[in-house]
Amino acid sequence: MTVITKQPVNPTAHLTPEDIEQLGAELDAIRQEVLDTRGERDAAYIRKIVKVQRNLEFGSRAVLLGSALPPVWVVGTIGLSISKILENMEIGHNVMHGQWDWMRDPKIHSTTWEWDNASTAEAWKHSHNEIHHTYTNIVGKDNDLGYGIMRVDEDQRWIPMYLAQPLWNFINACFFEYGIAAYDLELGKNLSIPKEKRSDAFKANLKSTLKKIRKQATKDYVVNPALALPFGAALPTLAANFTANLVRNLWSHSVIMCGHFPEGVETFEKKSIPDKETRGEWYLRQMLGSANISGSKAMHLMTGNLSHQIEHHLFPDLPSNRYAEVAPKVKALFEKYELNYHEAPLPAQVYSAWHKVVRLSLPNGWMATTNAKNLPAQTKLLWAMTTKGPKVRRAAQARLQQQARKLTQAA
Repeated sequence: MTVITKQPVNPTAHLTPEDIEQLGAELDAIRQEVLDTRGERDAAYIRKIVKVQRNLEFGSRAVLLGSALPPVWVVGTIGLSISKILENMEIGHNVMHGQWDWMRDPKIHSTTWEWDNASTAEAWKHSHNEIHHTYTNIVGKDNDLGYGIMRVDEDQRWIPMYLAQPLWNFINACFFEYGIAAYDLELGKNLSIPKEKRSDAFKANLKSTLKKIRKQATKDYVVNPALALPFGAALPTLAANFTANLVRNLWSHSVIMCGHFPEGVETFEKKSIPDKETRGEWYLRQMLGSANISGSKAMHLMTGNLSHQIEHHLFPDLPSNRYAEVAPKVKALFEKYELNYHEAPLPAQVYSAWHKVVRLSLPNGWMATTNAKNLPAQTKLLWAMTTKGPKVRRAAQARLQQQARKLTQAA
């Protein structure tokens, strides 16, 4: 999906400025209703989740002491994987959003929580809460959109390097916590600066992140295997910790991709965003730049309720257990204002997001104009675009886009 301002039909063209501000007022009313009714039910929920997660982690690590036996290894690894997902998704992510700060509980507060992840809480809160949630899906401004390493929009110039995009997206998924840590540090940008010119803030953040990574790696790959050594289970425990981290990384990457990257989710140009964006305009951008995952209560829990990504982006500081409650009201507003409420089951959203990754790794129009009959010729064209100069690339790109437009018009 190209940036919203360059589409043949703008999905917001029917809305007047007054409509947008009225939409904002109605969303504010939904938010205020939740704020006015927060209380013991919500506090009991998060305390229960924290208790369950900690008991599950402790129990799983205890089970892994006997992981020299394969069935025990499987049980312990599954339990540890689930506990890590819960800690990252439903607890860490939401606590650090300040969703539970109103409880005034220092144990569950955004200023004190440190999560089981390579990123430090402070670095993550800056890049995620302050940058991503403010500039959602603005190309070149929101680095969560492709994490600064992928082509995320047709308007971005295609170069041969992007052919490897599906591969490095998969690698990023496997080691997602480290990718996020690098992203939080803006590592690529800062490492391109001569060492003596790097800011003191970056140096301090890098030091904190390396310390955090060392602490996490020591816990998972040294201390816990060492505790299992007397039981002859050091290597199985090491493997279980690696597997649990891998599972957690793949799951969280998939959930986050489903929230902002499926086909049909809108992106925006920096120049199209007014300097003084109103509350209603900000709300509208969140609505169009997010997608939901439909499913069971268990699935919503395991996604940290980011399956309600639309509601989360509208109300990032509301308790996550209330998103399912407000979702029908939000959906009703989408219908009232004739907007697309992007929702689909997890497999469909994962497929759509990866389809977009692959499609944008190729020149614009290549996938749309390629079929079984012309595949050899199209492959030859792609090879020429990859190995020859910019002039050949531009000419071939123009021809592909012209062919794609003709196919669209014929359909």
